Amino acid sequence: MITGIGIDLVSTVRFGAALVRTPALRRRLFTAAELRLLDGAPGEIPSLAARFAAKEAVVKALRRPAGLRWHDVEILRAADGAPLLTVRGYDSLRWHLTLSHEGDLAVAQVLAELPG
Repeated sequence: MITGIGIDLVSTVRFGAALVRTPALRRRLFTAAELRLLDGAPGEIPSLAARFAAKEAVVKALRRPAGLRWHDVEILRAADGAPLLTVRGYDSLRWHLTLSHEGDLAVAQVLAELPG
């Protein structure tokens, strides 16, 4: 049963400028594992923007739950390279995530499903 769906769109240009303007924002928004995964990689800013969009999409799928923090939502990579979404405190849900970025836009869509 689907319990929530969320989508978010981020300007990679504005997001990159925010990261330059406020260097501590990286550590505030992303876990150490997320930052290690993308550190210095080509396309680092668009990939971080897409992950931020995914975190926003999770908030929308959960209908803005109180107490959810940025580090509670983590987007890494599965063995096959697909994005792997984990949301701490919501282990009973199965998460589906798609990320994309093109030009100066990054988008993420999240679906929360109650298995069974």
